[in-house]
Order: sequence, then C-alpha cells, then structure tokens
Amino acid sequence: MASGRPYDVVVIGLGGMGSAAAYRLARRGLRVLGLERFTPAHARGSSHGGSRITRQAYFEDPAYVPLLLRAHELWDEIERDSGEHVFHRVGGVLLGVPDSRVVSGSRASAERYGLKHELLDASEIRRRFPALNPAADEIALYEDGAGYVVPETAVRAHLELARRAGADLHFEEPVTHWEQGRVTTARATYETGHVVVCPGPWAPELLRDLEIPFEVERQVQHHFTPATRDLDHHPVYIWDPADGEGFYGFPKIDGTVKVAFHTGGQVCTPDTVDRTVHDHEVDAVRAATARPVPGLADTYRRGVTCMYTNTADRHFVIARHPGHDGVTVACGFSGHGFKFVPVVGEILADLATDGATRHPIALFDPARLRGGA
Repeated sequence: MASGRPYDVVVIGLGGMGSAAAYRLARRGLRVLGLERFTPAHARGSSHGGSRITRQAYFEDPAYVPLLLRAHELWDEIERDSGEHVFHRVGGVLLGVPDSRVVSGSRASAERYGLKHELLDASEIRRRFPALNPAADEIALYEDGAGYVVPETAVRAHLELARRAGADLHFEEPVTHWEQGRVTTARATYETGHVVVCPGPWAPELLRDLEIPFEVERQVQHHFTPATRDLDHHPVYIWDPADGEGFYGFPKIDGTVKVAFHTGGQVCTPDTVDRTVHDHEVDAVRAATARPVPGLADTYRRGVTCMYTNTADRHFVIARHPGHDGVTVACGFSGHGFKFVPVVGEILADLATDGATRHPIALFDPARLRGGA
C-alpha cells in the first residue's frame, strides 16, 4: 500500500540519533516521518540504561570537543523547551597513571580547548572523593562540567518536541527496504525527498551496501547497592587502571550505583544477543572494582544488556551515503555516542537539507572504512 503525498524526509530509527534528527528536521518546517521498529524509548538497542556519561575533556580525540561544546548547549535547550530534566551536571573524574590514555588524552583535549579542569594527585583524590582508592602513582583529571544524561528521557523529549513541530512518528513499524526516494515497511511504502538512516545495531542489516565491517558487541550495565554512602553524591568516573580492566561508573541514582566495562563484550546481532546476565560477569565487576572503589559492588540488584555498534577505529560514521545522494547515514557510534545526540541531530538536519554542515565531521567520513576486513 502506498502512502499519501510524499514526505520531505523519512527518518529510519527513532533512538537517540533518530529522535534528535526528526526533531531538528521538523523544526525547520519540513514534512517528516519517523519510523521505529519498537515502542518509544525502548530497551532493545543502544539508547537505554538510565544514564550515559557526558564530558568535554575527550580522550578519544580532541576533534570531538567542538561537537561536545555544542551538545552541552543543546542539552540545555532541550531541557528548556521540553520541560524534562535530561542533563545532570555532577562532575566527572578521569583516573589512571599520568600516561594512561584516559588521563593523558583528556588532559590534551582540555588544554587544547581551554576547558576548565583540575589535576589531582592520589591523596587529593582520596580527600575529595573518599569512595575512590587510587594507587600512589595514579592521578585524576576532574571536570566540573561533566555529568550524565538520562537516555530514555532524552529520547522521549526529542520525540515530543518532534511531534509538536509537526513530525509524524510511527512505532512498531520496522523498515523492510529503503532506496533513494522510497521507504517500505510492512504497512506501507512512503515516498520521500530524502532518507536519514539511524539504525543503531541494525546497521549491518540496513546499511549493508556501505561495505563497512560493523561489529555489534554486547555489553552489560551492572547495578549494585553499595556498602558505602560516599557514592550517594559523587561525580561520574572513568578508571583506566594499570593493574586491571578499565571501567566506568555513576553516583547513586534511584537507589543503586551503575558500573560497567567499556570493552571486551561478546560479538552478537540484535537477534542473537544474550540478555541474561551471568554470575561470572558480576564476579568480574566485583574483582575489577574491589581495590579502586571498595564497597561499591556489595549487593547486586540487576543487570541490563545493551549493544555497541563498533567501527574498526571506534570513530563514528556520519555522512551523505556515498552511493545515494538522497540518503544520509549516522551509525557506528562504538559505545560513546549518546552524549552527542543533540548535535548529531543538528548535523543530520544540515546534511539532509543542505548536503553540508558547519560542524567538523571529517573524522566520520565512511570512506576511511569501506572495504575493510
């Protein structure tokens, strides 16, 4: 069945990136259709889990910092316009030995862009944040403007703002086929001037013709009731220890603290992902955090699985599709994309309407990855 008059843009996927894109496009006065295979703000992909760290002293690459500066402005705008509390500025502590990637990379970004930060030695870390127990040779970069965003709230806020701006949003309507100018679902075929594809872990399926070897990775977010109250009001943290596996964590939110590893997950697909959290995974978190954050992993409450969609270099893919000028793609966020949601929405609206953006996105060109093994 064919739909009625054509849409200006059809957005495929209404998680973090897609919901933001739908809003930004509709706000510009375009006729927008958003299509999502599940319900709003669902827990089947990558835009869930109750909290996501956001920071600006970015150890992954200083090229991300201008985007983060804009993202923080846009989080404030989204909160004001939606009335939802999305961004919790609780500060952030980035820990490791001085030449660790987390500490040295964060310091390089902070110094290059003049970001407000402090460097703390081990004794100062313990004094300021008594839940943390660094080794004598570990230091921290503290960023007062860091914190966490609530992904489900952020998605719902963008969806509501998109609706207010006139977007049509269809849920439980998976896309079966797309091509330039046309998107097909089990319900209908929609004609459109442009397609924006934000597939999350469905990138290997929906963007096969990009010829990029995406790897979908299962990760687990663990929730504990800690034995210490020092985590009740605490910054977010990322720890890159010399004597164990790196992890990240949050202050107490809704009665529990969340902690997780960032690497080493199982390769999977959205259809094969194991959503059961196993005892050995909980034991691994307890072992990794026992010395650095004693008392954290006391009473286990629950585990939540999510999926990373990784590129080979762990940088994003955001561009006009190299084979279809009427298609824009955003994918491969490699487990560190959610903090960029509002600015990615702005970038996608630029690319869909103008073919270019003022934001620096050269790092995300898919040409660097195409044809890889």
